Amino acid sequence: MIANQKLVDRVTESPVNNLSESDREEMYHLLSAHFDGVHSVQFNRDLDEKHWVLRVRRGNELVGFSTVQAYRTKWAGQGINVINSGDTIMAPKAWGSAALARGWIGMVRRIIRGMPEGPVYWLLLSAGFRTYRFLPVFWRRFWPHHADAMSAEILALRDRLAKERFGQQFDPQTGVVRFENPQRLKPILAEVAEGRKCDPHVAFFLQSNPGWREGDELVCLTELGDANLTKAGVRVVEGLPW
Repeated sequence: MIANQKLVDRVTESPVNNLSESDREEMYHLLSAHFDGVHSVQFNRDLDEKHWVLRVRRGNELVGFSTVQAYRTKWAGQGINVINSGDTIMAPKAWGSAALARGWIGMVRRIIRGMPEGPVYWLLLSAGFRTYRFLPVFWRRFWPHHADAMSAEILALRDRLAKERFGQQFDPQTGVVRFENPQRLKPILAEVAEGRKCDPHVAFFLQSNPGWREGDELVCLTELGDANLTKAGVRVVEGLPW
């Protein structure tokens, strides 16, 4: 069963500039099938701001994708690198696959190799608890975290990066971005099973972002690097073909 899964889930990465119109339409339809409030103009505008896209296919069907923007900025008198995630979706039929996570970590490690020296921070917006759960699975330290309060330095860095990227749409008091035209998970995908609410990370996300069903997105931050990987993250890295 595992061998077959690897055969049918094919991961590819490419510069956004290499996408054809049909590629964009395919991605748009996948996203709009799982989110309300997705508009083609907004989708393409956001996509044009990104640099890389990772896609997952099961056979000939697109079942997932994630977009990434990589840039350089200054903080505390030094240059830092930022990886900003854009639209990301994995169809429910492929939730059991690790292809997206494994492919994303591999792609970002390659991107980082081409960036200038300095720390690399991942700026992630979590519109749902499933996205937020990606953090504790693969990263040892990240914020916000139910058991690891943000230091004044980390809080200031989060606010700086969020304001720089999202402007007035970011509320530093709540740590949430409220877009003028939010994308909202389809009701069936926004259901939280009672068992999941017992997970401290899920419970913390639901408390920290009470407006997530309306499209509010929690600003998350972690430093990317092998030293910050969990055991699961290390296994992913060790399994990469390079």
